[in-house]
Amino acid sequence: MNEIKKVVLAYSGGLDTSIILKWLRDMYDCEVVTFTADIGQGEEVEPARAKAEAMGVKEIYIEDLREDFARNYVFPMFRANTLYEGEYLLGTSIARPLIARRLVEIANETGADAISHGATGKGNDQVRFELGAYALKPDVKVIAPWREWDLNSREKLMDYAGQHGIPVDFNKGKKSPYSMDANLLHISYEGGVLENPWAGPEDSMWRWSVSPEAAPDSPTTIELSFEKGDVVAVDGKAMSPATVMETLNKRGGANGIGRDDIVENRYVGMKSRGCYETPAGTILLKAHRAMESLTLDREAAHLKDELMPRYASVIYNGYWWSPERRMLQALIDASQEHVNGVVRLKLYKGNVVVEGRKSESDSLFDESIATFEDDAGAYNQQDAEGFIKLNALRLRIAAKRQ
Repeated sequence: MNEIKKVVLAYSGGLDTSIILKWLRDMYDCEVVTFTADIGQGEEVEPARAKAEAMGVKEIYIEDLREDFARNYVFPMFRANTLYEGEYLLGTSIARPLIARRLVEIANETGADAISHGATGKGNDQVRFELGAYALKPDVKVIAPWREWDLNSREKLMDYAGQHGIPVDFNKGKKSPYSMDANLLHISYEGGVLENPWAGPEDSMWRWSVSPEAAPDSPTTIELSFEKGDVVAVDGKAMSPATVMETLNKRGGANGIGRDDIVENRYVGMKSRGCYETPAGTILLKAHRAMESLTLDREAAHLKDELMPRYASVIYNGYWWSPERRMLQALIDASQEHVNGVVRLKLYKGNVVVEGRKSESDSLFDESIATFEDDAGAYNQQDAEGFIKLNALRLRIAAKRQ
């Protein structure tokens, strides 16, 4: 501990990290640098500055990373149509490599000896933060208080906060708040009644979306314009990646889109139950697949679908900065060269419905061939007989043997 003179802490200003700030000073007798990132959590990050200043922190980093997050992390992931275990849109997972990168960069800038985070010893985030940090700075020292202290419950944390005069936000007396994580892509909820997988979430829990039942009776129609697999405009209006996310979150949430209730397999071995609101991600996934259906070669599309579960696990498990993720990303990005055009969607009571798709220059859909009417010789249907017989050859040989 005597070797640690300065630590960069991923600091939200909330209960856990405020306690960690005090704990690091007491246990390590060190200076603490705080790093707070605005990645679209929907809450002001500047209050973290006031809290850090009140606790005597001299070096405070408050950064708006929304565009960096959307452009360089979220959008590359959605080019792969990424889902973990068929359901989870990886809203928490994809934010961790960016935070890990900045923790390491700030440690280098400030001459810090270590970095620290508030992830628990039961969760995935400790793995994601630390794998990212080690990939970018092999000799970095990591302090994970949840693996060292005995403050192993929300109640103990609140008691500690009370003893040391640390204010607790969202305090409901003896009832612990949900453990929540939010960014441009999603907001997640864990803990409390959700620890029982049979118990339904409380209606008051949801923050970004109305229930499908309460959504408007009239649908919302939107058009998303794609360039090389990324949305660049909504309803013909050019937008940056972060603005696209913000716009789709609002429109999707207003129509009851993006709620999910999942039991997932954590990398550390246990199952966990979480609820998620991902309006923009739900819309982006549907729209991107629709755009690819028109512009992507069949075998390229199928290969992407085969690789996607592996790519999703790589991100979920914290290997964003690994060689295998970079290799997969290069293949995925190469496939997006011709994923250009416009998709029209209808948002209605929790549903995202594709109503149309077009691509002026990159569509592989040939109406003259696909038509059920007279194709004027564009396709010789007699060719299908030989195709079928050749593909049936092995089946016929096996059948004769039997």
